Amino acid sequence: MTENVPTARRGPRSVVVTGAAVLSALGHGVQPLLSAVLDGTPAFAPVRRFDVSGRQVAAAATCPGSPVLADELERAVDGACAEAGLSAAQRSGTPLHLAVHGDPALARATPAQRPAHGADAFADAVARRAGLSGASRAYTSACVASSTAVADAAAAVAHGQADRIVVAAGYLVEADQFAVFDAGRALARDGRVRPFSTGRTGLLLGDAVVAVVVEAAPAARARRARPLAVLAGWGRTGDAHHVCRPRPDGAGLARAITDALHRGGVRPERIGYVNAHGSGTPASDTAEAAALRSALGDSAPTVPVSSTKSVHGQALEAGALLELVVTVAALRAGRLPVNAGFLGPDETCPLNLVLGRAAPTAADHALSLTTAFGGANTALLVGAP
Repeated sequence: MTENVPTARRGPRSVVVTGAAVLSALGHGVQPLLSAVLDGTPAFAPVRRFDVSGRQVAAAATCPGSPVLADELERAVDGACAEAGLSAAQRSGTPLHLAVHGDPALARATPAQRPAHGADAFADAVARRAGLSGASRAYTSACVASSTAVADAAAAVAHGQADRIVVAAGYLVEADQFAVFDAGRALARDGRVRPFSTGRTGLLLGDAVVAVVVEAAPAARARRARPLAVLAGWGRTGDAHHVCRPRPDGAGLARAITDALHRGGVRPERIGYVNAHGSGTPASDTAEAAALRSALGDSAPTVPVSSTKSVHGQALEAGALLELVVTVAALRAGRLPVNAGFLGPDETCPLNLVLGRAAPTAADHALSLTTAFGGANTALLVGAP
């Protein structure tokens, strides 16, 4: 970490978040999710949505029933736009950035039908259903898909290319992906996600459908909209260390954190909370801890850290956006999410973990971090409005 943080370089316009809506295993709405992460109450349970009788692990964080992704995305976009106070006319001029694994209908499509079920076509369809403009963009880059979508939206808004952009993301736990993670022995064998803890054995998947409105602060003021948070900075890097194993020293993620702080003009000591990627896998958590020590320097031992995946699970393409919303809600509530599932310290992860229930905070800046297979890393810096 360099000693001096340069002047903000995010663009001439400040960027804010003016609306958010969520579906998670805790139900619809931000409040049930926030209550669970503040209390450290995990949502993991046996999967009922599909047959897991032949799997090594049978747990995930899922909603009841069989939600339909397109329907839930439309509902989330509508909820975020409503909270932001956008009129139908304003929605019709707003682009959509959508992070998804793909169109769920693709697997059932014939070869002739498949071009109509690509991720771009699915994003266009969601935008039309939600009353947004025809300008949409699909992101499919695994766990960093939605954080990349947020960074692109923030950069466009900051530089005056758009007044506002809706960023949405969706992942509903399904049989094929579950089988892949189970076969790869990536799922937690004891049915709990234990980030940065001794005895951690892996991740667990979780449902998430999320939407936020990313907007220029002057445009929000003109509508008398009350921002939920300032999107102060963002950083993205790729270290290409290995197709699935993280670089052990966390150098790529450290650069993303540093870039986010530089873009926001914020020094490490002003960071009051880190919502870590914290997947609960041994190598990933150790590398992330190294990245935090490198990027935050002398502040690293004192900055509170937790991973809310320990409560809501790993939502793949939607995970980063879900965690951004959780981070914003925690800052607004003045309380920090618990690093649930903790069994004891791991010497490779010397972090200031949030282990006490309902830990209070007066922090005005926080980081939300994400990494993905292939060495992709993102850091989003949020501040109080």
